[in-house]
Amino acid sequence: MDKLRIRGGQRLHGEVAISGAKNAALPELCAAILSADPVTLHNVPRLQDVSTMVKLIRNMGVQVDVQDDGVVRLDAAQLNLPEAPYDLVKTMRASVLALGPLLARFGHAKVSLPGGCAIGSRPVDQHIKGLQAMGAQIAVEHGYMVASLRPGLSRLHGAHITTDMVTVTGTENFLMAAALADGETILENAAQEPEIPDLAEMLIAMGAQIEGHGSSRIRIRGVERLHGCSHRVVADRIETGTFLCAVAAAGGDVVLRHGRADHLEAVIDKLREAGATVTALQDGIRIEAHGPLRAQSFRTREYPGFPTDMQAQFMALNCVATGTSKVTETIFENRFMHVNELVRLGAHIQIDGKLAMVEGGAALSGATVMATDLRASASLVIAGLVASGETIVDRIYHLDRGYDRMEAKLRALGADIERVT
Repeated sequence: MDKLRIRGGQRLHGEVAISGAKNAALPELCAAILSADPVTLHNVPRLQDVSTMVKLIRNMGVQVDVQDDGVVRLDAAQLNLPEAPYDLVKTMRASVLALGPLLARFGHAKVSLPGGCAIGSRPVDQHIKGLQAMGAQIAVEHGYMVASLRPGLSRLHGAHITTDMVTVTGTENFLMAAALADGETILENAAQEPEIPDLAEMLIAMGAQIEGHGSSRIRIRGVERLHGCSHRVVADRIETGTFLCAVAAAGGDVVLRHGRADHLEAVIDKLREAGATVTALQDGIRIEAHGPLRAQSFRTREYPGFPTDMQAQFMALNCVATGTSKVTETIFENRFMHVNELVRLGAHIQIDGKLAMVEGGAALSGATVMATDLRASASLVIAGLVASGETIVDRIYHLDRGYDRMEAKLRALGADIERVT
């Protein structure tokens, strides 16, 4: 099992290219199911979750050609098995994204209940509720969602869907399903993360009729069929934010090529308040950090608030910044699993339910730590970049699910980091 060995204390300098967003690439791979015509995706990141999704849709009968330059060509004309088996999706919750496209194009599907990180409940009831409103009948049996059209229907129909909570994958599922449904679908309380409008733009390029994407109310008018398209996956805002926090913690001057400042306003505001200089460029972001920063309190929220996927990374920064901070997690109930590992490195953190109290200014020292989930992995890497001595981060298969060769990118910026088996 691979590990990362980090020798801390090196400042970061140079330029790094931000990869395509995992959380855009996964639904967009599923969106190719909606058409019998070829689809080409550009800027697809090399991640374990992407490889899993490719295996999944290949198993369905989709022809997939993955190239080294981030280009993925898909042809779903011969898709003949509208099923997502547990063995292929047990490590990835995004498998639920196959449900809407399969129902919309074929009228039936069998999709395993999703897996993924153990960071809290991610119920699929909102997906089921919305698709049922569009004419699906769905039973959950033996760990699978078994879906078909209600008797008398030849395809899904439009509906007015209001979810009980903001759900990113739910919004994506409804977008894809509604693109081929009869009539008009209105999505209320829709997720607004940048990956949503990116998926919508891909669907529009395929011939879908969508308005309001990027807002909380999206209108979709279903069409008879979708054609192929060529689409570039948006840059990964969480990878961007992770590198911003890494430079802020370790110090240095780095340009994040392709990073989008307008997708990370809540995080960048906190970094500026901490004392870092963050500048939006024409095609990227520059961050300069000199000397200890000031710890910042924050509360996670749905977009455009502070992202839960950046909570662990910013907490690692708070550990070495000056002052005391409060970190409140409102999205997932079990997303402080990185805290015990940060404490092993010398951090001073107290947990009280959804609140973490972080006493900054800790002199971190290297130790062996264990990654518990994707973003926790990134926080331990950031702490290792600052800690004195050697840090070993174990179980980095979590990291590989969401970061495209993180250690190589950090090494190019001057970090002393290597992957060991």
